Amino acid sequence: MTGEWNIEAVDLDAYLDRIGQPKPPKPPKQPKSREEPSAAALSRLAQAHVEAIPFENVDVVLGRHRGIELDVVSEKLVGRRRGGYCYEQAGLFAAVAERLGYRVQRTVARVQPRKSGPYTHMTLVITAEGRDFLVDVGFGAGILVPMPLVDGAVVDQAGWPHRMVRRDGWWVLQKDGEDLHEFLPQVHSRPLDYQVFHHYTSTHPKSPFTGRLVVMRLEQGRFRRMLGREYQESRPDGTVDTRIIDPVDLGKTLEDLDIVLTGEELAALLERY
Repeated sequence: MTGEWNIEAVDLDAYLDRIGQPKPPKPPKQPKSREEPSAAALSRLAQAHVEAIPFENVDVVLGRHRGIELDVVSEKLVGRRRGGYCYEQAGLFAAVAERLGYRVQRTVARVQPRKSGPYTHMTLVITAEGRDFLVDVGFGAGILVPMPLVDGAVVDQAGWPHRMVRRDGWWVLQKDGEDLHEFLPQVHSRPLDYQVFHHYTSTHPKSPFTGRLVVMRLEQGRFRRMLGREYQESRPDGTVDTRIIDPVDLGKTLEDLDIVLTGEELAALLERY
């Protein structure tokens, strides 16, 4: 099934340069038995990805999204150094992980399951050293490193503890006792499935991404987000600074969030802001 995902469309060296990670060593001329890629390397890769590539929906708001085919996503997130949302982020990371030798399951999660949230979030289960991990680089920049698929496992995510819970066959991701999303591994394994989900998420008037700007950035000890005109900066101690971004400050605020738009893109965004 790997060929169906066109993972060769990603320039691996350019991607690693984009996230500030070293290129993998070249294989020896006399190859020995190949070592399985490590869980530690997977964690470093995921953290570097989240810290380098913003979560953002600018193209969706502008009605200009070109799709989630891997060549399009790679040109945008790597070539133009833009960000994207879950289908772009997870699709790109899945291809890179497979190129590096990991076994990857692409799956979909129901966001906020206690509130009847949509079953549309693309995420990944990746195997390293015989263990399965939730790797959620596209979940609103909320997960910095992989979560082991172990019932009750708690992992610090940039200062915010998250927990994995097994419930009625589902894996549930929790934060502060709240269910963030739930998923079943080994489902929706064809590109067409995600194109259907993406179409709803990027076009439906009730989608949380079509009507307002959404930008999220996570780093150790700090979480920043924009929802429409509202900007928030949160810390693990519970402090939250909130302010409203005036249109004149939108471009500079986006640059501070590592999103650099062309003049024409910014002008078009301001018309909808």
